[in-house]
Amino acid sequence: MNEGGMKSVTKPAVTGGAKGTHVRERCGDFQMPLHYPRYTKADYENMPEWKLDCLLRQYGLPIIGDLEQKKKFSMGAFLWPY
Repeated sequence: MNEGGMKSVTKPAVTGGAKGTHVRERCGDFQMPLHYPRYTKADYENMPEWKLDCLLRQYGLPIIGDLEQKKKFSMGAFLWPY
C-alpha cells in the first residue's frame, strides 16, 4: 500500500515490446480532479465560454455546442438538487 492507505491502480510500463521498446497501457485521458466544482446556478449562467470549456475539459467532459448548451450541460452535470 502507498502512503495514505491508498493502493495504486496504475500499471507500470511494460518492457520488451516490439523491437525492445517500452509499451505503456492507457485507460483514457480522464483524470479525477481533487475537488468538485462549487459554483452556483448563477455562476454557471454568468460564466464566460472559455471558463466553461476549461471546467469541462478538466473533468473529461465533452466541449461541444454553443455557450447556452454548455451552460445547461454544466449545470446538469455539477449542480445537485437539495
